[in-house]
Amino acid sequence: MKRLINDGYDVVEEMLEGYCLAHSDYVKLKDDCDRVIISKKISKEPRVRIIVGGGSGHEPAFIGYVGKDFADAAAVGNVNTSPSPEYCYEAVKAVDSGKGCLFVYGNYAGDVMNFDMGAEFAAADGIRVESVTVTDDIYSSQNIADRRGVAGDVFVFKVAASAAAKGYDLDQVKALTEKANANTYSMGVALSSCTLPVTGEVIFDMEDGDMEVGMGIHGEPGIERTKLEKADIVVSQLIAYLLKDSNIKAGDEVQLLINGLGGLALMDQYICYRKAHQLLNENGISIHKPLVGNYVTSMDMVGISISIIKIDDELKQLLDHPCDAPYFKIAY
Repeated sequence: MKRLINDGYDVVEEMLEGYCLAHSDYVKLKDDCDRVIISKKISKEPRVRIIVGGGSGHEPAFIGYVGKDFADAAAVGNVNTSPSPEYCYEAVKAVDSGKGCLFVYGNYAGDVMNFDMGAEFAAADGIRVESVTVTDDIYSSQNIADRRGVAGDVFVFKVAASAAAKGYDLDQVKALTEKANANTYSMGVALSSCTLPVTGEVIFDMEDGDMEVGMGIHGEPGIERTKLEKADIVVSQLIAYLLKDSNIKAGDEVQLLINGLGGLALMDQYICYRKAHQLLNENGISIHKPLVGNYVTSMDMVGISISIIKIDDELKQLLDHPCDAPYFKIAY
């Protein structure tokens, strides 16, 4: 195992403690719940609060997006495991200001069940909580409602947080978040597995020189395993899938994210961005403020995903709204 940890059973607690120490100007752990990260920069005026979350191992998701005018709190589970209903509920209690809360998280069965239970606990306290599940992974299912949430989370989180920061009510924030999700599409490839810190073993075996097309961030299998191709071929394949599924066409504008899965060099990510940029331009599609880097990872997995969100003036304004979180900043 090529990981620098102590005891595999302590990685989440030690990671969260270290994160809060490193970013103490931004966040803190909830006093009576060490799996809830709370923003220290929550607005004083009452407004809808945005709560994100999911399993550990995908850093900087989800904790890296808690900050000023982004997420107000994050509920954190074990590695590749949803946070408990109690953690979701504790996040609501920590940040609600009387305008209700919106849960935004990837569409996984455990997350759906536990966040829903957390919302039920909050309802018993008279706190209204709504949810939007992110469903951007185009090859996880032909049925859109069953798709997984992957790096497109970032776009959907950003729209939700910006709508809340503008003072919109909970129904408006939810509607805009759903609009962002409906226009977001992702697909990725893995060149290796990730290593589980408790066992020291990989989730699945891959031969050197292979790649899994459509791999999920928890090690879910993709659509096919092939021999590794050159970057331009891989990116061309992914962009072709994305444009076909999304029906994005000439004249449209998108925001583009090249996302590293944790173990791919930034050099390689920019090589992939270069080709994606070229292909979208050749198709008459304009790019608004591209993003390149590790946004939603799978620990030490080598690979990338490409996410695109089709934008209009409304979504562009929300995506451009200033925010300040440790791993996502737009200047005020």
